[in-house]
Amino acid sequence: MGEKFTVRFEPVDIEIEVDEDETVLHAAFRQGVMLMHGCKEGQCSSCKSFLLDGEVDLERYSTFALPDFEEAEGYTLLCRAHPMSDLEVELLNFDEEILRSGVALQTAKVRVEAIERLTHDIRLLRVALVDPDRLTFQAGQYVDIRIPGGGEEHRSFSMANTPASANELEFMIKIYPDGHFSGLLDNGEIKAGDELELTGPYGVFTLRATSTRRMLFIGGGAGMAPILSLLRSLDESGNGRPAVYYYGARRPEDLFHVEEIEALAERLANFRFVPALSETEAAEDGWTGETGLITDVVDRLEEDVSEVEAYVCGPPPMVEAAIALLERRGVPESQIHFDKFTTTEQ
Repeated sequence: MGEKFTVRFEPVDIEIEVDEDETVLHAAFRQGVMLMHGCKEGQCSSCKSFLLDGEVDLERYSTFALPDFEEAEGYTLLCRAHPMSDLEVELLNFDEEILRSGVALQTAKVRVEAIERLTHDIRLLRVALVDPDRLTFQAGQYVDIRIPGGGEEHRSFSMANTPASANELEFMIKIYPDGHFSGLLDNGEIKAGDELELTGPYGVFTLRATSTRRMLFIGGGAGMAPILSLLRSLDESGNGRPAVYYYGARRPEDLFHVEEIEALAERLANFRFVPALSETEAAEDGWTGETGLITDVVDRLEEDVSEVEAYVCGPPPMVEAAIALLERRGVPESQIHFDKFTTTEQ
């Protein structure tokens, strides 16, 4: 390990120790400080902050996330920044409740228990913790799973289970033809009995415990995983906050876990589930539910969303369309929480 430096975050008055060989973001994760983040690879700007004092060395990053003129003015990406001195950093995007409720990073070995077909292109991966025998995390978070034979290369997947069953983890994984991880899963190279290594938890797609706002969940595809974790958590805790879950699929055969979610709606008095199919031919096949793009369905059925706490997860085009809709309908940015799934993650 190299020289150690102190990094102080303002305006939240939090201080951590960072080794020169690690990024500021990783050091924060390691010490249980949950800074806002997205890709962790210098591509998305979620962790952009302002350097009030000190110097950093930046790993390679996208100038889309940090234009040269911003870097010259003192802005930096915490996921790429290695300290060269003690630092004072102004956080530009943070949620103090989440910031202080983080869980320190853990690395674990897990054993594949089962791989199940949910739809033609989504698989359920169930693993058991081997060492340690439990993983501490919050509902809605994700881990990085190392690709077997891929060196340090990994893919990020959200847990669908809750922390109450943290000795066994469930992931919903979309299959891509050339996917580095999902391809191994689909062709049988990853199978029951195999051991995998994972690191986590990451992510701020977690319930804002102090909020009493109505919750609006919007999802699609494998983006169901973290939302189902949150819903299962609400069920376990008996949380009675009003909530509605809009889930978009193309055809009836692309829907899954419908019975479980409908059962949740029976138990949770203030919860509704609204699945919708985007292919209009579904109506001709006897579908009696909602049709259209999920964002159109939300726009059509939701009257006033300005006070909701919104959680959005799914394919990037759906997430971007949902965020645009919510912002247009008056939802403040601070009340929109989202995860994106991209093909590069698979």
